[in-house]
Amino acid sequence: MKWIGLFVLLLSITSCTTYSERDLEGFDKEIQAYLDSTGLKMEKTETGLYYSILNEGEGEKLIGYKDQVTFSYKGSFLNGNTFQVIGKEEPLVYKVNQLIIGWQDALMMLKEGGRIHIIIPPQLGYATQKTDVIPANTVLMYELEVLEVK
Repeated sequence: MKWIGLFVLLLSITSCTTYSERDLEGFDKEIQAYLDSTGLKMEKTETGLYYSILNEGEGEKLIGYKDQVTFSYKGSFLNGNTFQVIGKEEPLVYKVNQLIIGWQDALMMLKEGGRIHIIIPPQLGYATQKTDVIPANTVLMYELEVLEVK
């Protein structure tokens, strides 16, 4: 039993990615250079998420951490290449707390029907993990639209 606990602790420690201040500043400079070159105006959260609310949505209540959301999105790299589009006809359905941190932060600024444009630095996205379409340590850009909240 002791070995299982040690294994779980070791796994949780090694699965967390910590970036140096220099790394974080580099990601931020990359995002700032993109914003400067495109003229986009975005706000920045304390955690480093860049966002522009296109439509806050309808209703009295903002989306919560434990809410289930149905949403569509377009994901792209800062070079403009789109890596994935999830349309309204086949949207994703997840609880907010099951998503990457950048999406969590963005969705909790909205209400049902809301739309947001975000730029996610790696520490709020997939960090050092890579997927079939997203390289490790990549800044990502999304436009999310919330279709339903439960």
